[in-house]
This record gives sequence, C-alpha cells and structure tokens, in this order.
Amino acid sequence: MTSRNTVQSVITLATVLSAFSMGLLSGCKSEGPPPGAAGFGPLPVQVSTAVQQDVPLTGEWVATTDGFVNAQIQPQVSGYLIRQDYKEGSEVHKGQVLFEIDPRPFQAILDQATASVAQAQAQYELAGINVRRDTPLAEAHAIAQSQLDNDIQTQAANKAAVANAQASVEAAELNVGFTKVRSLIDGVAGQAALQVGNLVNTSSVLTSVSQLNPIKVYFYISEQEYLTLSAQAKQRGVADLLRSGNVIPLKLKLANNQVYPQTGRIIFVDRALSSQTGSIRMAAQFANPGNLLRPGQFGRVSAETTVLHNAVVVPQRAVSEMQGMNQVIVVGADNVAHIRTVQLGTQVGPNIVISSGLSAGDRVVTAGNEKVRDGMKVVPQADNSPAPAAAGQNAQGN
Repeated sequence: MTSRNTVQSVITLATVLSAFSMGLLSGCKSEGPPPGAAGFGPLPVQVSTAVQQDVPLTGEWVATTDGFVNAQIQPQVSGYLIRQDYKEGSEVHKGQVLFEIDPRPFQAILDQATASVAQAQAQYELAGINVRRDTPLAEAHAIAQSQLDNDIQTQAANKAAVANAQASVEAAELNVGFTKVRSLIDGVAGQAALQVGNLVNTSSVLTSVSQLNPIKVYFYISEQEYLTLSAQAKQRGVADLLRSGNVIPLKLKLANNQVYPQTGRIIFVDRALSSQTGSIRMAAQFANPGNLLRPGQFGRVSAETTVLHNAVVVPQRAVSEMQGMNQVIVVGADNVAHIRTVQLGTQVGPNIVISSGLSAGDRVVTAGNEKVRDGMKVVPQADNSPAPAAAGQNAQGN
C-alpha cells in the first residue's frame, strides 16, 4: 500500500512540473514589433502643414485705471455742514450742489456790507451837493477857493468809499454763494468724508468727483518697446507717440481676462524714463460708456509693436523638448517620419513661430508624437484642430 501511494505522488509531481514548464514557455514568447516596424502596419498620426505668413507681435503691459479728471471737493468758506445734497456713488454734474454750509453768518455780513454801500452813497451825494453849491460862490470870490477844493476832494473820497463798499457787498455775496459747495466737473461722486454737523474749513476735503467717461489708463513700457513704438508711429506718418492718436490702437484686457470692447489711444508720454526700472510711464484714453471701468482697476494694455514677415508657423503641440532641445517630427513625401531639431520664435496664440529648422509646407506630427521613432513609416491624417493663425492675428512678444 505504501509503495502504491509513493508512485501516485511521483506521478502527481511530474504532472505539476510539466504544467509549470508549459506556462514558462508560453510566457517567454517574444512580443511582436511595434506598429510601423517591418512586417507590421504603419502607425496612424495626425499632421499639420507649416504655413508661412506675416505675424504681428504684440506688447502687453500691466495697467491701472484712473479718472480722466479727479477733483477734490473742498469748501471755500468755514462753517458747519447743514446738508448733503447728493447720493454717494452717483453721477453728478458740473455746478450741482453737493453740500450746504450754514449761510447765516455770511448773510449777516452781506447785510452789513449792503448798509455800508447805502451810507457811502449818501455821503457821496452830499459831497456832490456841496460842490455844486460852492462852485459859483468861489467863482464870485464869495468864498475861498480852498473851500471848493476841499469839497471836490471830499466828493472824490466819498466816491471811492462807495466803490469800496460795493466791493465788500460782492465779496459777501460770493461767500454766501460759497456756502453751497458745488461739483466742479461732470462725473461720479465718492463717499462723503465729513458728515452733517461737522465744522469744516477751506482745507477740509468733503468728497471727490472723478470723470469716468473717458477714463485714463496708466502703464509702463521698456525703453526698447518705447523706441519700437515710436518707430512704428513714424512709419505710419505721425511725428511721435503723443500725436499718434488712433494710428496705434490699444486694447485692454480686464481682470477677468475679457477684452474690453472699446479701443484706446495714447494721450500721455512721460518726460523721462525711470532710472530705477528703465521704463517710461504712459497713459491711454478709453471710452467708458456706462462707467464700467472705475479708478484703481487692474488690467493689461496691449499694442502691436512690430511684424515678423514670412514667418513659418506650426501648432505649438507639434513641438516637444528633449534634453534641452526643441524637436518636431516631419513626415516626408514617402510618409516616413524624421525627427528634426528646430529653433523656436514667438508664440502666436495656440501656434508658434519656427525661427530655423523647418520650411513652409513641411508636414509635422501634432498627435501621436510619443509613439513615433525616427525612420518609422506612418499614415498621416489631417489634423482637424484649428489651423495656424491667419496673418493679422495678435501675437505675444517674448
């Protein structure tokens, strides 16, 4: 019985070892060569054709908005605020009353000045009567000539007193008018800095009013960009940037990455470059209907700086980096792929300029790059993604 069990155990072990060996042999079978190798079908890839076109280069600069005119509203007389006549944050017009100061002290001064005019006028008329009475008497030598001379001098002095009193009335009337603090410009009024009941004087700032349509946008450009824009302005027939007007249109991208629909123009170029940054401050004017833009907002101003003529452009996804070198895969007329090293230029939206290493009309692989090897046979298929940008599209300079 024992010998029979031993024989069965040996048979079972041999069966297991045989099955294990078959598994090893099955696992050691070599995998077939990758697609595109000899004896296998070519690899399908998407390709795009390099195009030659003029590429406008666009400079872009950080910008901040400011009111076209910013007016601080200050009283011209001292007194207590008794009324606020505008709604904070609302549009106001030139001459509109914003605040009122207690007018009673100034009205009293006006009444006193008016009375002084009446008194001075009475003295002047009396002097005139004396001159008219004494003139024939002096001619008849009934009175001394000196008395007539005194009458004439008194009349002249009283006339001057009338004029002085009338000037006091005008000054008093102005002060009464100044108790109504008015806006000096059309614009949007800010929050009131002082409230009703406060004592104010001529150095107090009550609020600010900003003209927002048009609005002013400040930005800094480098010295090189300044020279490039100036040269472009001259090429377009204007003397300098300050007089460029609409010849160099400006675009404004807001904080939400939306392009502002209005086009701006340069209205200010600073007198000097900053020695610390090597940049120059400029300002642009943008129409602002509806007062969408407010002072203190940030954005990016852009303008066309120059044009690359006959540049070769391909989709940026066709370019890959390998050990610090930029490469593209070019598909020849025989549908054989070749890896080519290229020099990159300016980015043009989703595309990029190739400075060297590629010619217009070359087909480059845009999808499936990672599977393609040099010398591999491929099946090129047209890339249905958007084609390289047409001439005239904005480009971002390096």
